[in-house]
Amino acid sequence: MTDTYFYTFLHDIIALITIINPIAAASIMISMITPPTSTNIIPVAKKATAVVFIASLLTLFLGEYLFKFFGINLLSIKVIGGTILMLIAINMAYGHPTKARHTPEENEEAQEKDDISIIPLGIPILFGPGLIATIIVLNHNNTTQFNSIISYLILSLAIFISSLITYLILKYAGFINKALGITGIKILTRIMGLIVGAIASQFLISGIKGLWMSS
Repeated sequence: MTDTYFYTFLHDIIALITIINPIAAASIMISMITPPTSTNIIPVAKKATAVVFIASLLTLFLGEYLFKFFGINLLSIKVIGGTILMLIAINMAYGHPTKARHTPEENEEAQEKDDISIIPLGIPILFGPGLIATIIVLNHNNTTQFNSIISYLILSLAIFISSLITYLILKYAGFINKALGITGIKILTRIMGLIVGAIASQFLISGIKGLWMSS
């Protein structure tokens, strides 16, 4: 059973980090901060990570109930979430991860802001619809294996670790960008796109199958 807990915990971390895609976000952050020094980057990284962490926990504990309030069942969330993730995966596979995350208008507006950590970096670049759907579906999948308390505990810890990794990547964004270069970032983005695509396929197949059987 311990191995099952660890496997689920590791799976959730990989899924969350892949969807958040902090490496691509770090590259975007660098382009928005002038000058991109550690003094300017660290406060933005802290605040953006806090936004992702808090928003993710709120989604975990309240998201499913909010959707149920509007009469939306989990199978429908799997389908729409899988569709959104598939669009993100396609963009990532072509080396354009930002297309599904934020619009050029949002990017232009961000250039005029003194603080970009909440909008657009925290939301929607790091925390967007794809992450919302992923958290809700992962929690449901975990609940089918364990009880709800264990599920919430595992996913809460996975969110914490994912947020910590995101913060470290954002904090050292300048070094990572120099080390990887444009080519390295695009290669990593394409690899992560394959993982996102696999997750999206699982969501879509599970959701469509469930809706088909219940109709």
